Amino acid sequence: QDELLSLINKNEHLSRVVLDDCQLVQDIKARAETLRIPSYQFLWGDMLAWGVCVDADPERGINFINQAAEQGLAEGLEQLGRYYSQGKLVQPDKERAVVYLREASVLGNLKAQIQLAELFIAGYGSPYDYEDAYHWLYNAITADKSTHEKISECMRELEKLMHPKAVRKAKRPLNS
Repeated sequence: QDELLSLINKNEHLSRVVLDDCQLVQDIKARAETLRIPSYQFLWGDMLAWGVCVDADPERGINFINQAAEQGLAEGLEQLGRYYSQGKLVQPDKERAVVYLREASVLGNLKAQIQLAELFIAGYGSPYDYEDAYHWLYNAITADKSTHEKISECMRELEKLMHPKAVRKAKRPLNS
């Protein structure tokens, strides 16, 4: 489970299935459909959505990713948010993207936090949520220089949209 989540976070989960010569398809399907393990629902959904080792069935794929998201898998929530934001496999819906990305952000998903801030900066979502977005980014930890720069850029842009008092309040420790 932990290894699979690590592969998902590095976006290497589908290439690993292919690298294993698609030998684990039945096991992945059983863990997704029968055991309903969220990380395997996500993997199975992605395999179906993109036709990796199985016939492509985007509708079923999105359904499995959604099932994983409904169980609170941050990676599933982030991916659905990204797909709705970009209109990938689904009709574009920025407001729906905000909902998914906000939920993933609450769970600590940094990619979702950055995407959510970008949507806020572009004028989507509610100004009432800017403080939370800024707070998450202010407390984000990353060793990746480009991600760090992106976080700083988002924070600067959010500050322009926020009252100075809200910015001060958002600069509090993560668990306060």
